[in-house]
Amino acid sequence: MTSELVFHTNPMSRGRIVRWMLEELGVEYREVVQEYGKSMKSPGYMAINPMGKVPALQHRGVVVTEAAAICAYLADAFADAGLAPALDDPLRGTYLRWMFFAAGPVEAAVSANALGQLAPPERAAFVGYGSYGQTMDVLEQAADAASPWLLGDRFSAADVYVGSQVDFGLAFKSIPDRPAFAAWAERLRARPAYQRARALDDALMPARG
Repeated sequence: MTSELVFHTNPMSRGRIVRWMLEELGVEYREVVQEYGKSMKSPGYMAINPMGKVPALQHRGVVVTEAAAICAYLADAFADAGLAPALDDPLRGTYLRWMFFAAGPVEAAVSANALGQLAPPERAAFVGYGSYGQTMDVLEQAADAASPWLLGDRFSAADVYVGSQVDFGLAFKSIPDRPAFAAWAERLRARPAYQRARALDDALMPARG
């Protein structure tokens, strides 16, 4: 069993979120870039992640997939970095609340809205996000309360994961451009680890003729 961190990613994926998390931790890792339609669907990689998607992390004989789960795993695995409240810390509940809110209702609402497949109002109770508008309003409340971070003065993996949803959403216009979102994103983009991660991923982007 090896303690090496192996990070499977692609610069045009949610792997950017995990890259940022790794840079915040300042830990060593080995990057493996998986190509869409090629190595990502190869038998070797499908044995790691049967979904044939990135990101994925291998560490201590364990495979972790899904960006939110990877961020939470890394925060706990490298607890000395202080990116997750301890189990006995009351802030642990707030931290988990926003992590799961972004991975669940926010992700689902944004995807459904982009695909034009939002649940009609009379069937809103059948979906976890209720409505796109309500989900964005609650996300805005979280961003507006961030002072400067979701846990107050303490930056955490929740800012990495939930903040990435906001950052991506503003860039791709999949979430509304509201002052609270823009201000939080600006603080996130100013972090040195964010900038390092972005530079590393941008360097992997295919050249455009």
